[in-house]
Amino acid sequence: MNELRDLYQEMILEHSRSPRNQRRIEETEHKAEGYNPLCGDEVTVFISLEGEVVQDISFVGSGCAISMASASILTEIVRGKTKSEAETLFEKFHLLVTGKSSEALDLGKLQVFAGVSEFPARVKCATLAWHTFRSALEEPDEVQGPVTTE
Repeated sequence: MNELRDLYQEMILEHSRSPRNQRRIEETEHKAEGYNPLCGDEVTVFISLEGEVVQDISFVGSGCAISMASASILTEIVRGKTKSEAETLFEKFHLLVTGKSSEALDLGKLQVFAGVSEFPARVKCATLAWHTFRSALEEPDEVQGPVTTE
């Protein structure tokens, strides 16, 4: 079990050191800003949709390893998904990180955040990008925010 936990920690560190899709999408119809006042995490999520499908997604921001890794993996996981599929992923992810479900629930890479439930203050770090993503989907052509995880 310790080997699996070490592997998960390494994946989180890798994504925080070298985040995927950390860039601005300049001409996008959906974006939102998020802030975690507990540890100062900040993230802006940019989304390009084609109909109901996430065609491109990126983020810029700064924060703790968990927050940046979660944003990085979010951008990999939801690209190509419909808004409905992304919402389902968020709900499953939220159950996992809050300890309300210990099952993987078909989460793939997101399973690395299972241990977050042991540290309640870190749940907000792990979910900040996800809450910000949901906000960005709500109103096109407007900057949403700031989303806070209070």
